[in-house]
Amino acid sequence: MEYCFYCYGHENIRATHHKTLEFIKDAELSPSGTCIIGINADFDFHCLKQLSGRIIIILEEGDFADNFSAIINPEFEDEKEVVFRKSAFSSTRTFAQYLDKGAKDLNRDIIKLMRKRNSRMKVTIAEW
Repeated sequence: MEYCFYCYGHENIRATHHKTLEFIKDAELSPSGTCIIGINADFDFHCLKQLSGRIIIILEEGDFADNFSAIINPEFEDEKEVVFRKSAFSSTRTFAQYLDKGAKDLNRDIIKLMRKRNSRMKVTIAEW
């Protein structure tokens, strides 16, 4: 199974966190959200809940792409935030665990583009 959604840029996107990364539905972002890589995310909670097992996530913005992998957390229940963690920590906000890249490890060309409000990143999640 594969699922795609889009998220948008913001001048406060830093993507400097080494253990997590996150997409949010909120339209604004404070500078303290160092793991957030996209706002105004249009993901559908029910579609995300259909995914299971090991996944690969592909990010595409402009001419740039990157990917990372993780394992779905069956306890995920958040309709406004999708959090990926390197650790085994589980909460209802944790969509996936055992992430192989933190926000700081992502392609910096993508992050540079995502610091602009008119940026639109495609996020594809596929079971692997």
